[in-house]
Amino acid sequence: MTTGVDPYIVVLIAFGCLVLLTAWLPMVLKHAPMSLPILCVALGAGLFMVPGVPGTPLHPKEHIGIVERLTELVVIISLMGAGLKIDRIIGWRSWMMTWRLLGIAMPLTILALAVLAYGMLGVGVASALLLGAALAPTDPVLASDIQVGAPGEGKQDTTRFALTSEAGLNDALAFPFVHAAILIALAAQSGGDWFMHWLSDHVFWKVVIGLAAGSVTGWLVGWLMFHLPNRTKLSRTGDGFVALGVTCVSYGLTELMHGYGFLAVFITALFIRNAERNHAFHSTLHDYAEQTERLLMMVLLVLFGGALSTGGLLQGLTWPAILFALMAVFFVRPIMAWISLTGEACRTREKAIVSFYGIRGLGTVYYMAYALQKAPFFAPDLLWSTVALIILMSVILHGVTVTPVMRWLDRRQPSDQT
Repeated sequence: MTTGVDPYIVVLIAFGCLVLLTAWLPMVLKHAPMSLPILCVALGAGLFMVPGVPGTPLHPKEHIGIVERLTELVVIISLMGAGLKIDRIIGWRSWMMTWRLLGIAMPLTILALAVLAYGMLGVGVASALLLGAALAPTDPVLASDIQVGAPGEGKQDTTRFALTSEAGLNDALAFPFVHAAILIALAAQSGGDWFMHWLSDHVFWKVVIGLAAGSVTGWLVGWLMFHLPNRTKLSRTGDGFVALGVTCVSYGLTELMHGYGFLAVFITALFIRNAERNHAFHSTLHDYAEQTERLLMMVLLVLFGGALSTGGLLQGLTWPAILFALMAVFFVRPIMAWISLTGEACRTREKAIVSFYGIRGLGTVYYMAYALQKAPFFAPDLLWSTVALIILMSVILHGVTVTPVMRWLDRRQPSDQT
Protein backbone atom coordinates (compact mmCIF):
# COMPACT_ATOMS: atom_id res chain seq x y z
CA MET A 1 0.00 0.00 0.00
CA THR A 2 1.44 3.35 -1.05
CA THR A 3 1.25 6.52 0.98
CA GLY A 4 1.59 10.18 0.12
CA VAL A 5 0.44 12.16 -2.87
CA ASP A 6 1.90 11.73 -6.33
CA PRO A 7 3.14 15.20 -7.41
CA TYR A 8 2.24 14.35 -11.00
CA ILE A 9 -1.42 13.89 -10.04
CA VAL A 10 -1.42 17.22 -8.21
CA VAL A 11 0.05 18.98 -11.25
CA LEU A 12 -2.48 17.21 -13.51
CA ILE A 13 -5.39 18.42 -11.39
CA ALA A 14 -3.97 21.93 -11.27
CA PHE A 15 -3.54 21.98 -15.04
CA GLY A 16 -7.12 20.79 -15.54
CA CYS A 17 -8.39 23.56 -13.29
CA LEU A 18 -6.31 26.07 -15.21
CA VAL A 19 -7.81 24.90 -18.52
CA LEU A 20 -11.32 25.29 -17.12
CA LEU A 21 -10.48 28.75 -15.79
CA THR A 22 -9.09 29.67 -19.22
CA ALA A 23 -12.54 29.10 -20.69
CA TRP A 24 -14.61 30.49 -17.82
CA LEU A 25 -12.80 33.58 -16.54
CA PRO A 26 -12.89 35.70 -19.73
CA MET A 27 -16.68 35.46 -19.70
CA VAL A 28 -16.89 36.35 -16.01
CA LEU A 29 -14.47 39.26 -16.33
CA LYS A 30 -15.86 40.65 -19.59
CA HIS A 31 -17.45 43.72 -17.99
CA ALA A 32 -15.38 43.90 -14.81
CA PRO A 33 -12.50 46.31 -14.15
CA MET A 34 -10.19 43.34 -13.85
CA SER A 35 -8.16 41.38 -16.37
CA LEU A 36 -7.33 37.72 -16.79
CA PRO A 37 -3.54 38.34 -16.53
CA ILE A 38 -3.97 39.96 -13.09
CA LEU A 39 -5.79 36.91 -11.76
CA CYS A 40 -3.21 34.57 -13.29
CA VAL A 41 -0.30 36.37 -11.63
CA ALA A 42 -2.17 36.51 -8.29
CA LEU A 43 -3.08 32.82 -8.57
CA GLY A 44 0.53 31.85 -9.20
CA ALA A 45 1.85 34.06 -6.41
CA GLY A 46 -0.57 32.53 -3.92
CA LEU A 47 -0.44 28.94 -5.15
CA PHE A 48 3.31 28.53 -4.95
CA MET A 49 3.47 30.01 -1.47
CA VAL A 50 1.50 27.02 -0.18
CA PRO A 51 3.92 24.61 1.53
CA GLY A 52 4.44 21.36 -0.30
CA VAL A 53 3.25 22.50 -3.71
CA PRO A 54 5.33 20.58 -6.29
CA GLY A 55 7.31 22.38 -8.94
CA THR A 56 7.94 25.62 -7.05
CA PRO A 57 9.10 28.14 -9.70
CA LEU A 58 12.71 29.19 -9.66
CA HIS A 59 14.21 32.39 -10.97
CA PRO A 60 14.00 32.46 -14.80
CA LYS A 61 17.79 32.38 -15.03
CA GLU A 62 17.71 28.85 -13.61
CA HIS A 63 15.80 27.58 -16.66
CA ILE A 64 16.53 30.34 -19.13
CA GLY A 65 16.43 28.12 -22.23
CA ILE A 66 12.95 26.82 -21.36
CA VAL A 67 11.77 30.35 -20.57
CA GLU A 68 12.97 31.52 -23.96
CA ARG A 69 11.19 28.77 -25.88
CA LEU A 70 7.89 28.99 -24.00
CA THR A 71 7.63 32.76 -24.34
CA GLU A 72 8.68 32.49 -27.98
CA LEU A 73 5.85 30.04 -28.65
CA VAL A 74 3.13 32.12 -27.03
CA VAL A 75 4.31 35.28 -28.82
CA ILE A 76 4.25 33.75 -32.31
CA ILE A 77 0.79 32.26 -31.73
CA SER A 78 -0.38 35.66 -30.53
CA LEU A 79 1.07 37.33 -33.63
CA MET A 80 -0.82 34.91 -35.88
CA GLY A 81 -4.07 35.65 -34.06
CA ALA A 82 -3.46 39.41 -34.23
CA GLY A 83 -2.82 39.35 -37.97
CA LEU A 84 -5.85 37.19 -38.73
CA LYS A 85 -8.29 39.58 -37.07
CA ILE A 86 -7.20 42.79 -38.79
CA ASP A 87 -9.84 43.66 -41.39
CA ARG A 88 -8.12 46.81 -42.67
CA ILE A 89 -6.06 46.30 -45.83
CA ILE A 90 -2.45 47.32 -45.33
CA GLY A 91 -1.54 50.68 -46.86
CA TRP A 92 0.51 53.79 -46.28
CA ARG A 93 -2.29 56.19 -45.41
CA SER A 94 -4.68 53.73 -43.77
CA TRP A 95 -1.90 52.46 -41.46
CA MET A 96 -0.30 55.85 -40.80
CA MET A 97 -0.75 55.70 -37.02
CA THR A 98 0.99 52.33 -37.02
CA TRP A 99 3.92 53.62 -39.08
CA ARG A 100 4.30 56.57 -36.74
CA LEU A 101 4.28 54.35 -33.65
CA LEU A 102 6.85 52.03 -35.22
CA GLY A 103 9.10 54.55 -36.93
CA ILE A 104 9.05 57.35 -34.37
CA ALA A 105 7.69 56.19 -31.00
CA MET A 106 9.61 52.93 -30.71
CA PRO A 107 13.11 54.25 -31.52
CA LEU A 108 12.53 57.24 -29.24
CA THR A 109 11.32 54.92 -26.48
CA ILE A 110 14.35 52.66 -26.84
CA LEU A 111 16.67 55.67 -26.74
CA ALA A 112 14.97 57.25 -23.74
CA LEU A 113 14.88 54.00 -21.74
CA ALA A 114 18.49 53.22 -22.57
CA VAL A 115 19.66 56.70 -21.50
CA LEU A 116 17.65 56.47 -18.27
CA ALA A 117 18.96 52.98 -17.52
CA TYR A 118 22.54 54.04 -18.18
CA GLY A 119 22.25 57.09 -15.95
CA MET A 120 20.05 55.74 -13.17
CA LEU A 121 21.05 52.09 -12.92
CA GLY A 122 24.71 52.30 -13.90
CA VAL A 123 24.55 49.10 -15.93
CA GLY A 124 26.70 50.10 -18.91
CA VAL A 125 25.82 50.71 -22.54
CA ALA A 126 25.01 47.13 -23.57
CA SER A 127 22.73 46.36 -20.63
CA ALA A 128 21.04 49.76 -20.90
CA LEU A 129 20.33 49.22 -24.59
CA LEU A 130 19.02 45.71 -23.89
CA LEU A 131 16.59 47.10 -21.32
CA GLY A 132 15.41 49.75 -23.75
CA ALA A 133 14.97 47.28 -26.62
CA ALA A 134 13.22 44.65 -24.50
CA LEU A 135 10.82 47.14 -22.93
CA ALA A 136 9.97 49.27 -25.95
CA PRO A 137 7.62 46.95 -27.88
CA THR A 138 4.05 46.62 -26.72
CA ASP A 139 3.00 43.05 -26.01
CA PRO A 140 0.59 41.20 -28.33
CA VAL A 141 -0.11 38.53 -25.71
CA LEU A 142 -1.44 40.65 -22.84
CA ALA A 143 -3.13 43.28 -24.99
CA SER A 144 -6.16 41.29 -26.16
CA ASP A 145 -8.59 43.55 -24.28
CA ILE A 146 -7.51 46.58 -26.31
CA GLN A 147 -7.22 44.89 -29.68
CA VAL A 148 -9.65 44.71 -32.58
CA GLY A 149 -12.39 42.10 -32.54
CA ALA A 150 -12.47 38.79 -34.36
CA PRO A 151 -12.37 38.75 -38.20
CA GLY A 152 -15.41 40.57 -39.56
CA GLU A 153 -16.78 41.30 -36.08
CA GLY A 154 -16.62 45.05 -36.58
CA LYS A 155 -14.52 46.35 -33.65
CA GLN A 156 -11.94 47.98 -35.91
CA ASP A 157 -11.93 51.56 -34.61
CA THR A 158 -8.82 53.71 -34.85
CA THR A 159 -7.61 53.07 -31.31
CA ARG A 160 -7.96 49.31 -31.35
CA PHE A 161 -6.50 49.04 -34.83
CA ALA A 162 -3.44 51.14 -33.97
CA LEU A 163 -2.69 49.12 -30.84
CA THR A 164 -3.23 45.77 -32.58
CA SER A 165 -1.13 46.53 -35.65
CA GLU A 166 1.62 48.10 -33.53
CA ALA A 167 1.80 45.04 -31.27
CA GLY A 168 1.91 42.81 -34.35
CA LEU A 169 4.92 44.53 -35.91
CA ASN A 170 6.99 46.06 -33.14
CA ASP A 171 7.96 42.75 -31.55
CA ALA A 172 9.97 41.98 -34.67
CA LEU A 173 11.32 45.49 -35.16
CA ALA A 174 12.75 45.63 -31.65
CA PHE A 175 15.00 42.70 -32.51
CA PRO A 176 17.69 44.75 -34.33
CA PHE A 177 18.22 46.75 -31.15
CA VAL A 178 18.40 43.59 -29.03
CA HIS A 179 21.08 42.31 -31.40
CA ALA A 180 22.91 45.64 -31.17
CA ALA A 181 23.05 45.22 -27.38
CA ILE A 182 24.40 41.68 -27.81
CA LEU A 183 27.07 42.80 -30.28
CA ILE A 184 28.14 45.68 -28.03
CA ALA A 185 28.46 43.29 -25.07
CA LEU A 186 30.56 40.88 -27.13
CA ALA A 187 32.70 43.69 -28.57
CA ALA A 188 33.46 44.88 -25.06
CA GLN A 189 35.22 41.55 -24.49
CA SER A 190 36.83 40.85 -27.84
CA GLY A 191 37.01 44.27 -29.46
CA GLY A 192 36.36 44.76 -33.14
CA ASP A 193 33.90 46.76 -35.20
CA TRP A 194 30.33 45.57 -34.78
CA PHE A 195 28.31 48.35 -36.42
CA MET A 196 28.54 47.40 -40.11
CA HIS A 197 27.84 43.75 -39.35
CA TRP A 198 24.81 44.81 -37.33
CA LEU A 199 23.55 47.15 -40.05
CA SER A 200 23.91 44.70 -42.92
CA ASP A 201 22.81 41.51 -41.18
CA HIS A 202 20.54 42.35 -38.25
CA VAL A 203 18.86 45.41 -39.73
CA PHE A 204 18.74 44.91 -43.49
CA TRP A 205 19.00 41.16 -44.19
CA LYS A 206 16.85 39.82 -41.37
CA VAL A 207 14.06 42.35 -41.94
CA VAL A 208 14.00 41.74 -45.71
CA ILE A 209 13.96 37.96 -45.24
CA GLY A 210 11.20 38.26 -42.63
CA LEU A 211 9.04 40.34 -44.97
CA ALA A 212 9.73 38.12 -48.00
CA ALA A 213 9.28 34.79 -46.23
CA GLY A 214 6.11 35.94 -44.50
CA SER A 215 4.65 37.25 -47.76
CA VAL A 216 5.43 34.09 -49.76
CA THR A 217 4.22 31.76 -47.01
CA GLY A 218 1.03 33.77 -46.52
CA TRP A 219 0.30 33.90 -50.25
CA LEU A 220 0.93 30.17 -50.69
CA VAL A 221 -1.14 29.13 -47.67
CA GLY A 222 -3.92 31.53 -48.71
CA TRP A 223 -3.98 29.89 -52.14
CA LEU A 224 -4.11 26.41 -50.58
CA MET A 225 -6.93 27.49 -48.29
CA PHE A 226 -9.19 29.36 -50.66
CA HIS A 227 -8.18 29.00 -54.32
CA LEU A 228 -7.60 25.31 -54.95
CA PRO A 229 -10.43 23.34 -56.59
CA ASN A 230 -13.30 23.18 -54.12
CA ARG A 231 -12.87 19.60 -52.98
CA THR A 232 -9.18 20.10 -52.10
CA LYS A 233 -9.26 23.51 -50.41
CA LEU A 234 -7.54 23.48 -47.04
CA SER A 235 -10.37 25.57 -45.64
CA ARG A 236 -12.80 22.69 -46.18
CA THR A 237 -11.20 20.80 -43.29
CA GLY A 238 -12.72 23.26 -40.84
CA ASP A 239 -9.81 22.54 -38.50
CA GLY A 240 -8.70 25.53 -36.49
CA PHE A 241 -5.38 23.93 -35.61
CA VAL A 242 -4.29 24.77 -39.16
CA ALA A 243 -3.42 28.18 -37.64
CA LEU A 244 -0.88 26.52 -35.35
CA GLY A 245 0.67 24.63 -38.26
CA VAL A 246 0.95 27.75 -40.40
CA THR A 247 2.47 29.66 -37.48
CA CYS A 248 5.18 27.07 -36.90
CA VAL A 249 5.98 26.68 -40.61
CA SER A 250 6.21 30.42 -41.23
CA TYR A 251 8.33 31.04 -38.14
CA GLY A 252 10.56 28.00 -38.62
CA LEU A 253 11.31 28.56 -42.31
CA THR A 254 12.13 32.21 -41.71
CA GLU A 255 14.44 31.41 -38.84
CA LEU A 256 16.20 28.80 -41.02
CA MET A 257 16.89 31.60 -43.50
CA HIS A 258 18.14 33.81 -40.63
CA GLY A 259 15.27 36.25 -40.89
CA TYR A 260 12.99 37.66 -38.23
CA GLY A 261 10.37 34.98 -37.61
CA PHE A 262 8.15 37.27 -35.53
CA LEU A 263 7.80 39.61 -38.48
CA ALA A 264 7.16 36.74 -40.90
CA VAL A 265 4.35 35.25 -38.80
CA PHE A 266 2.42 38.52 -38.63
CA ILE A 267 2.90 39.18 -42.36
CA THR A 268 1.79 35.60 -43.12
CA ALA A 269 -1.40 36.18 -41.14
CA LEU A 270 -2.13 39.43 -43.01
CA PHE A 271 -1.72 37.70 -46.38
CA ILE A 272 -4.02 34.86 -45.35
CA ARG A 273 -6.60 37.36 -44.09
CA ASN A 274 -6.56 39.13 -47.46
CA ALA A 275 -6.61 35.98 -49.61
CA GLU A 276 -10.39 35.65 -49.21
CA ARG A 277 -11.68 38.37 -46.93
CA ASN A 278 -15.19 37.16 -46.18
CA HIS A 279 -14.59 33.44 -45.66
CA ALA A 280 -15.81 31.96 -42.36
CA PHE A 281 -12.62 29.93 -42.00
CA HIS A 282 -10.81 33.07 -40.83
CA SER A 283 -12.90 33.03 -37.66
CA THR A 284 -12.13 29.35 -37.12
CA LEU A 285 -8.39 29.97 -37.44
CA HIS A 286 -8.50 33.04 -35.23
CA ASP A 287 -10.53 31.36 -32.50
CA TYR A 288 -8.13 28.44 -32.28
CA ALA A 289 -5.10 30.73 -32.17
CA GLU A 290 -6.73 32.88 -29.50
CA GLN A 291 -7.69 29.91 -27.32
CA THR A 292 -4.22 28.38 -27.57
CA GLU A 293 -2.60 31.72 -26.81
CA ARG A 294 -4.84 32.26 -23.79
CA LEU A 295 -4.05 28.86 -22.33
CA LEU A 296 -0.29 29.28 -22.76
CA MET A 297 -0.50 32.83 -21.41
CA MET A 298 -2.27 31.64 -18.26
CA VAL A 299 0.31 28.90 -17.65
CA LEU A 300 3.22 31.32 -18.06
CA LEU A 301 1.66 34.07 -15.95
CA VAL A 302 0.89 31.61 -13.14
CA LEU A 303 4.57 30.61 -13.22
CA PHE A 304 5.52 34.31 -13.36
CA GLY A 305 3.44 34.94 -10.24
CA GLY A 306 5.16 32.04 -8.52
CA ALA A 307 8.59 33.34 -9.51
CA LEU A 308 7.66 36.71 -8.02
CA SER A 309 6.54 35.25 -4.68
CA THR A 310 8.94 32.33 -4.18
CA GLY A 311 11.58 32.51 -6.91
CA GLY A 312 13.30 35.70 -5.85
CA LEU A 313 12.54 37.46 -9.13
CA LEU A 314 12.32 40.87 -7.44
CA GLN A 315 15.28 40.45 -5.09
CA GLY A 316 17.64 42.40 -7.35
CA LEU A 317 15.56 45.59 -7.14
CA THR A 318 17.08 48.85 -6.01
CA TRP A 319 15.43 52.21 -5.37
CA PRO A 320 16.81 53.60 -8.65
CA ALA A 321 15.34 50.57 -10.45
CA ILE A 322 11.93 51.23 -8.92
CA LEU A 323 12.10 54.86 -10.03
CA PHE A 324 13.18 53.73 -13.50
CA ALA A 325 10.18 51.37 -13.67
CA LEU A 326 7.78 54.16 -12.72
CA MET A 327 9.22 56.45 -15.37
CA ALA A 328 9.10 53.71 -18.02
CA VAL A 329 5.41 52.99 -17.44
CA PHE A 330 4.03 56.44 -16.67
CA PHE A 331 6.21 58.79 -18.70
CA VAL A 332 8.45 57.34 -21.39
CA ARG A 333 5.99 55.34 -23.50
CA PRO A 334 3.08 57.83 -23.15
CA ILE A 335 5.25 60.84 -24.02
CA MET A 336 7.07 59.23 -26.94
CA ALA A 337 3.88 57.82 -28.44
CA TRP A 338 2.15 61.18 -28.05
CA ILE A 339 5.04 62.90 -29.84
CA SER A 340 4.91 60.35 -32.67
CA LEU A 341 1.21 61.01 -33.25
CA THR A 342 1.55 64.79 -33.40
CA GLY A 343 -0.20 66.01 -36.52
CA GLU A 344 -2.09 62.76 -37.03
CA ALA A 345 -5.78 63.19 -37.83
CA CYS A 346 -7.22 61.51 -34.76
CA ARG A 347 -9.11 62.68 -31.69
CA THR A 348 -7.21 63.69 -28.57
CA ARG A 349 -8.84 60.90 -26.56
CA GLU A 350 -7.73 58.31 -29.12
CA LYS A 351 -4.18 59.65 -29.09
CA ALA A 352 -4.13 59.57 -25.28
CA ILE A 353 -5.37 55.97 -25.05
CA VAL A 354 -2.97 54.72 -27.71
CA SER A 355 -0.10 56.50 -25.94
CA PHE A 356 -0.97 55.18 -22.49
CA TYR A 357 -1.55 51.52 -23.31
CA GLY A 358 2.00 50.45 -24.02
CA ILE A 359 1.51 47.10 -22.32
CA ARG A 360 4.66 45.14 -21.43
CA GLY A 361 4.56 41.39 -21.05
CA LEU A 362 5.87 38.04 -22.22
CA GLY A 363 7.61 39.46 -25.29
CA THR A 364 9.92 41.38 -22.97
CA VAL A 365 10.70 38.18 -21.06
CA TYR A 366 11.56 36.48 -24.35
CA TYR A 367 14.01 39.19 -25.38
CA MET A 368 15.74 39.09 -22.00
CA ALA A 369 16.04 35.30 -22.03
CA TYR A 370 17.29 35.35 -25.62
CA ALA A 371 19.92 38.04 -25.13
CA LEU A 372 21.27 36.84 -21.79
CA GLN A 373 22.20 33.53 -23.41
CA LYS A 374 24.08 35.20 -26.26
CA ALA A 375 26.45 37.52 -24.42
CA PRO A 376 27.60 38.50 -20.91
CA PHE A 377 25.61 41.50 -19.64
CA PHE A 378 26.36 43.54 -16.54
CA ALA A 379 24.06 43.01 -13.53
CA PRO A 380 21.67 40.40 -15.03
CA ASP A 381 19.80 40.01 -11.72
CA LEU A 382 19.08 43.74 -11.70
CA LEU A 383 17.89 43.53 -15.30
CA TRP A 384 15.54 40.63 -14.52
CA SER A 385 14.13 42.33 -11.43
CA THR A 386 13.59 45.63 -13.20
CA VAL A 387 11.84 43.96 -16.12
CA ALA A 388 9.70 41.85 -13.78
CA LEU A 389 8.57 44.92 -11.83
CA ILE A 390 7.64 46.78 -15.01
CA ILE A 391 5.65 43.80 -16.32
CA LEU A 392 3.87 43.47 -12.96
CA MET A 393 3.05 47.19 -12.91
CA SER A 394 1.80 47.03 -16.51
CA VAL A 395 -0.36 43.96 -15.86
CA ILE A 396 -2.02 45.61 -12.85
CA LEU A 397 -2.31 49.19 -14.12
CA HIS A 398 -3.44 48.43 -17.64
CA GLY A 399 -5.52 45.43 -16.58
CA VAL A 400 -7.58 47.40 -14.07
CA THR A 401 -8.17 50.39 -16.34
CA VAL A 402 -8.62 48.86 -19.79
CA THR A 403 -12.25 47.70 -19.48
CA PRO A 404 -13.75 50.98 -18.19
CA VAL A 405 -11.57 53.07 -20.53
CA MET A 406 -12.49 51.11 -23.66
CA ARG A 407 -16.19 51.09 -22.71
CA TRP A 408 -16.01 54.85 -22.23
CA LEU A 409 -14.34 55.21 -25.60
CA ASP A 410 -17.02 53.07 -27.29
CA ARG A 411 -19.77 55.22 -25.82
CA ARG A 412 -18.10 58.41 -27.01
CA GLN A 413 -17.55 57.28 -30.60
CA PRO A 414 -20.10 54.65 -31.67
CA SER A 415 -19.80 55.84 -35.28
CA ASP A 416 -16.17 54.64 -35.40
CA GLN A 417 -17.14 50.99 -35.13
CA THR A 418 -16.77 49.86 -38.72
